[in-house]
Amino acid sequence: MNRPQLVIALLAAAFLAVPGAEACTNFLFSRGATVDGSTIITYAADSHTRYGQLRYCPAADHRAGEQLQVYDYGSQKYLMSIPQVGHTYSVVGFMNEFQLAIGETTWGGRPEVEKGNDRGIDYGSLIFITLQRARNAREAITVIDNLVQTYGYTGGGETFSIADPNEVWIFEIVAKTYEKGAVWVARRVPEGYACAHANQARITIFPQETTWNHHRGRGYHKTISSEHIDYIDEPEVECVYSHDVVTAARINKWYDGLDRNFSFADTYNPLTFSGLRACESRVWSMFNRIKSGMEDYLPYVMGDPTAMRLPLWIKPDKRVSLHDVMELMRDHFEGTPMDMTGDPGAGPYHCPYRWRPMEFEVDGQKYIHERAISTQQTGFSFVAQCRSWLPAKVGGVLWFGVDDTYSTCYCPMYCGLTQVPVCFEEGNGSMSEYSETAAFWLFNRVSNFAYLRYDSMIEDIRKVQQQLETKFIEHEKLKSDALANTYNTERLQGEINRFCNMCAEDMMRQWHKLDQHLLLKYIDGNIKHETPDGRIETTETGVVRFPMQPDYPEWLLRLIVESRGGVLKKRNF
Repeated sequence: MNRPQLVIALLAAAFLAVPGAEACTNFLFSRGATVDGSTIITYAADSHTRYGQLRYCPAADHRAGEQLQVYDYGSQKYLMSIPQVGHTYSVVGFMNEFQLAIGETTWGGRPEVEKGNDRGIDYGSLIFITLQRARNAREAITVIDNLVQTYGYTGGGETFSIADPNEVWIFEIVAKTYEKGAVWVARRVPEGYACAHANQARITIFPQETTWNHHRGRGYHKTISSEHIDYIDEPEVECVYSHDVVTAARINKWYDGLDRNFSFADTYNPLTFSGLRACESRVWSMFNRIKSGMEDYLPYVMGDPTAMRLPLWIKPDKRVSLHDVMELMRDHFEGTPMDMTGDPGAGPYHCPYRWRPMEFEVDGQKYIHERAISTQQTGFSFVAQCRSWLPAKVGGVLWFGVDDTYSTCYCPMYCGLTQVPVCFEEGNGSMSEYSETAAFWLFNRVSNFAYLRYDSMIEDIRKVQQQLETKFIEHEKLKSDALANTYNTERLQGEINRFCNMCAEDMMRQWHKLDQHLLLKYIDGNIKHETPDGRIETTETGVVRFPMQPDYPEWLLRLIVESRGGVLKKRNF
């Protein structure tokens, strides 16, 4: 295996889901929905076995006849060999050198699809091959279609978020059961709108009126249906789908209605209680934070499939900023009926996390723990920002963070980066190997300590997080503006690498200080006093001031009395 072939295999294996790790969250924002006119997509890669690191795959020229070895992302099982293209583009994480970014969430779908299809390219390889071969969202759809129709598709259902500096698309795909390949549908998020998906197919009925010229490979109306798409270059096209998306459902006897009433999501990923409470609820929670009136959809996401259904996208009450989007990735259903900070499961310190499994049973009745956007097992997450008014290398920023989204820090990584910071570097630690210099282990050390006294410690964490992210956002804007007119390629590349590495090093320094400060302040369940500038307070003689020792909340004390009061009761004699 040559280096480009090895890189694609490693990228697919390390960045995408491993078996049993299918719970992710994506947000999508069109240009008209953001303050600065950038397109933005987000991705939280939530897995109990996922390691947070950032890989770089350089652009490369390939010989005629060269083959690309494709390996399954999870098992590393060899799948096939396909012809390599003449030139492949550089990729940093989930964004390539042209600011094309792709995220995903897995929904699997019907068990017949999950069990039976092992013929083709897995979705992990599909994403990274596409990033190496496509320059924009429409080309990405073209590449995906050509790959799955030519070589097949293995696995269940997926939803992709696809963004370039001008457009954002939601793309849903599922493998066929009776022959190689896949059926799919993609819709462009309208200008001014926001969309989301979280492990549940979301595209229901979609426009199907179309005219398609198979010789020119171009659509002339709002939708395109194709047996094999060559290229989508008509700007008015806003919905694209495989020609047999309805036919495949009929063959499997999953649908017998009129074509115009066909719902992709209801057919290929029928709603379940878990699909509502663990998946659609995350979409609703994000919508609820940027759009008024979303309480009308609460009965639906609380588990009633007959209630008013959540829309595919919404128009925010006001445009969102980059930092707004980062904050939307931080959510535990606060202020809603599903708020994870208030029930006894949160413990005395309001910890909004529940250890797995998510389902439990008491006296024969089954119950669930909530599944929020922020979750403890996140390997990494990103906010991908694409800006049409800047040169590509600095226009695309992968704001990258490791561990839990609520306590991470998003660090700017330009899509023109060629030198990954040490703290995010491939091979710097793993899920089975600790590393002092890996961001993943430092952030996990801080967050896992915070879970012990969450409501107090998270305030210290958030303070440092907000200071860093505010600084990074301000500095990045100044840097990209300064580099916009830099035509010296070598100088531009050096500045990109220096800036990204400087931000990562600054983040690591501040997080190491935070790690030490939390230990000093909260050791043994105490809370030490602080001076106005954040130092541990001491007396005039240098002795630490006696710490605060807050009591448990009354509700917990009552539970203790109810269960152990006879033993613990204080007696006077």
